Amino acid sequence: LLHHLHHPFNPNQINMITQHILVSRLSQQMIKKRLVGEVFHRVANNYDIMNDLMSGGVHRLWKEAFVSKLNPKPGMQLLDVAGGTGDISFRFIESISSQTPITAYSLPQSTNTKSHVVVCDINVSMLKVGEERAKDRGYHVTSNLTSDVPPAILSDSNQPSIEFVQGDAEVLPFADNSFDAYTIAFGLRNVTHINKALAEAHRVLKPGGRFLCLEFSHIPNPLVRRAYDLYSFNVIPSLGEVVAKDRDSYQYLVESIRKFPEQETLCS
Repeated sequence: LLHHLHHPFNPNQINMITQHILVSRLSQQMIKKRLVGEVFHRVANNYDIMNDLMSGGVHRLWKEAFVSKLNPKPGMQLLDVAGGTGDISFRFIESISSQTPITAYSLPQSTNTKSHVVVCDINVSMLKVGEERAKDRGYHVTSNLTSDVPPAILSDSNQPSIEFVQGDAEVLPFADNSFDAYTIAFGLRNVTHINKALAEAHRVLKPGGRFLCLEFSHIPNPLVRRAYDLYSFNVIPSLGEVVAKDRDSYQYLVESIRKFPEQETLCS
């Protein structure tokens, strides 16, 4: 093809252009990962109250429905990715703890009789908030974040335990076939490579394990979408500025939703 061009490219020029494109893409990916880390470091302490303000508390109903869909059972081993502050994991523990011994049973594929949930998040600031919340609730907590704080001890040894682990969703620090279920709530859109995160989810799940994702996406109704856009781009950053003194981070959160694939695209 090059021979038919009036001004053919030198092969070396093509290689340089290709390398430049690859470097640019790599740089953008590194910038996104660093930006996401900085955003969640800044919002960690105000994350839960901002969720209430931004959604009018509706996020709690979404999470309740999400965990209900998971249908936790005693013996289940759960990995909650991007679950820093513990909202999904706490609901998992509460659901299992509320079940009587008559309804309790171990999953056939689980070798443990006691339920356990691992909260894995790349952001230490978010994990520390979740860890403190778990200790305040009296849960049996283990963590790789600090070694000088002893875990809380439960009076009921049959209650599920919770572990906080710093880790990247794209390179999970767990063995193959380790978990009965994998949850990720409002976190998939923040990973740099969604396909890598999904592949890792598949790797660490046991055969027959379940993957559940809760995420904002695109609204098909144009009128509702228009109203939602007006609210998102005008109200949410302003709330961040007033409550958390951080408009830019919440501007990013809004924009990240718009860049997330549509439902059908993600499923395909």
